[in-house]
Amino acid sequence: MARRGELIAIGRRLFADTPYDALSMDDIAHEAQVAKGLIYYYFQSKRGYYLAIVQDAVTDLVTFAAGGLDLPPVDRVHRTVDGYLRYAEHNQAAYRTIVCGGVGFDTEVHAIRDQVREAIVSTLAEGAYGRAGISPLARTGLLAWVCGVEGATLDWIGRPELSRETMCALLVKMLGGALRAVEELDPAHPAPEPARRDGRAP
Repeated sequence: MARRGELIAIGRRLFADTPYDALSMDDIAHEAQVAKGLIYYYFQSKRGYYLAIVQDAVTDLVTFAAGGLDLPPVDRVHRTVDGYLRYAEHNQAAYRTIVCGGVGFDTEVHAIRDQVREAIVSTLAEGAYGRAGISPLARTGLLAWVCGVEGATLDWIGRPELSRETMCALLVKMLGGALRAVEELDPAHPAPEPARRDGRAP
């Protein structure tokens, strides 16, 4: 008998590139080879099932973003950005749901999106400044970069004209620009040397 974790794994595969409205509960039950009632038992509704799937996938992304502590700061940022792009590339429907807000105005999906944003901002702050606690201006500068990455990534998965490697390099260089702008307005948060030298981020 399929358990909750198995159903989530199946759902991640089904919803990876399929919009929410395109799959019915009957479709899901058929693909999972379980009675529809079992899905309701664990998740109460299709929306509950979908939110559990998105949260599970995002947890992987956040865990990855927070990892790599043994790497030099520049490599850690490259790893984080590349992992983010890989997630978007391989979970396009879920990524669009997270960034664009899901079905209507979904506060729970927005909360998941905010969780991802804060995790990435913290990772960047630790890499750039050696601490997660930063000034409001520095946080806003990093958050603005993250929001720009979301829009650029949405465009990229819709029109994948650039390789993931090129996209990653572009976003990292743009981060260097954001860090230099923060330093100009808030000298207490100096940009790391790589960002000053050639636009590479910490």
